[in-house]
Amino acid sequence: MSVVAETDYSLPISTLLKTETAAAHEEAEHSQGAGWLTRGELDKDEYIRFVMMLYHVYETLEQGLDRHASHPVLAPIYNPTLFARTQSLSADISHLLQVPESSWQSHPMHAQLTSNPPAPFSAYTARLRKLGESQPDALLAHAYVRYLGDLSGGQFIKRRIAKAYGLEDGDGLSFYDFKQLGGNASGTIGDMKKIKEWYRDGMDKGVGNDPALKARIIDEAQIAFQLNTGLFTALRSPKVFISQPTPAALGDPVTPDSDSPPSTPLLSMKSVEAMQATSGFSMSSVAAFLLALCLAQLLIVFGGLPGKLEAVLHSLASLFSASS
Repeated sequence: MSVVAETDYSLPISTLLKTETAAAHEEAEHSQGAGWLTRGELDKDEYIRFVMMLYHVYETLEQGLDRHASHPVLAPIYNPTLFARTQSLSADISHLLQVPESSWQSHPMHAQLTSNPPAPFSAYTARLRKLGESQPDALLAHAYVRYLGDLSGGQFIKRRIAKAYGLEDGDGLSFYDFKQLGGNASGTIGDMKKIKEWYRDGMDKGVGNDPALKARIIDEAQIAFQLNTGLFTALRSPKVFISQPTPAALGDPVTPDSDSPPSTPLLSMKSVEAMQATSGFSMSSVAAFLLALCLAQLLIVFGGLPGKLEAVLHSLASLFSASS
């Protein structure tokens, strides 16, 4: 029989948040929607729709933080110059839609989102709005989950998004860009670590040694991860996607130390089916082509094949040609 260890509320809140939300963090980052996002598999329109949802999440969160900037729990981590994401998200949406920033909220895609919002999206913004009105100290938990996630896994996602949607020049990616602590230049990986250390110190200072407050913020952080997981369930399946492991993307994971890309992915069966639907290939033609390719490789390796096998190779090649 396993024994569940009791929470040691003498530990600082930064330590407790990391340890007590580990399971929720794991669930969120390995959800299907998180996988599509972190692998750059979402259709571009769906990625834009996701960024629109993030815009409203951050707008609601940051309005609450602004309103309660002098609250003793929030004041030590309140730094809109460094953290605020709302304006960056607006600029990114404008670029992605190729419309003026003043007009993207009247775009049909945004009108559809707001007129018929997914339930998880509505639940997320409603929760943030409620806390901003009645329990501002709990906003610390949501700021922790979002901002430290952006500083960590968000930097990996940035590289995937840039490649997936042709944004290598940096336009459309300002959401993922953080300035140096106390400076105006874009932060490096080392700068991201310094910002996270500063943030954890601020949380510890603001929360202090109040066990009841620590418990309340931990509970709210669990809710924050659940709401983020819910937001991923609102994402629509990509038409064609690749299959490979999902990297950490949320919460407070280890900041990546290099830009090395993951190993080359393989096409999933869904990708093959989508290719078949759009190109007119049948599964038999694909199979024939693969068999012909294998036999051709043998021919190259061994310098020749018996006459019967050569005949089979030619037949398979003819089969592929006819079926395509």
